[in-house]
Amino acid sequence: MAKQITLDVETKNIFQEVGNETKKLGISYVGLHDSETNEYFGYFEKDLGKMWPLLESADLLIGYNIKSFDYEVLAPYYRGDLKKFPTIDLLEIVKDILGFRLKLDNLAKATLNRGKIGDGLDAVRYFREGKLEKLAEYCLEDVRITREIFDYAMNNGRLKYPDLGGVIKEFAVDLEKYLPSSTNDTQMSLAL
Repeated sequence: MAKQITLDVETKNIFQEVGNETKKLGISYVGLHDSETNEYFGYFEKDLGKMWPLLESADLLIGYNIKSFDYEVLAPYYRGDLKKFPTIDLLEIVKDILGFRLKLDNLAKATLNRGKIGDGLDAVRYFREGKLEKLAEYCLEDVRITREIFDYAMNNGRLKYPDLGGVIKEFAVDLEKYLPSSTNDTQMSLAL
């Protein structure tokens, strides 16, 4: 695949504040990695219009829980159908193979020997305290971990996780079978 974009969304609110409605969480920051330039960067809510052409031109979008969370948070900001983007959701693949969900942090610690630098509540706090550089740093590290897990699975055909007793287990992952077969047919310039 030529142009792959890995992404992660951070929100302004938490579920308890919006009646558990994902679409009402609001975006504080979207972190991205562009495989063509190997750059990590992102957009704050006010700049999302600049992001849509990049996503629309991607051959593949990669994320962790991207379909159930990130796309749902992004949906109110985009006029098109985000589900039409060619997408790899690593969480869905892990659940499909293992039969249960894993936290990104657990997968990262076992597979990459390093974990996340915080959690989503930290991101909301950084936003509310105006610590936008910390917010971007946190989000981009999640993007980096997601990208590295994707690359590890593509290169090694396996991933690792700790079982309930803390023992590291390994499982086979054939990402090729999960790659979308069609090209991106997303309509262009549908941003709000």
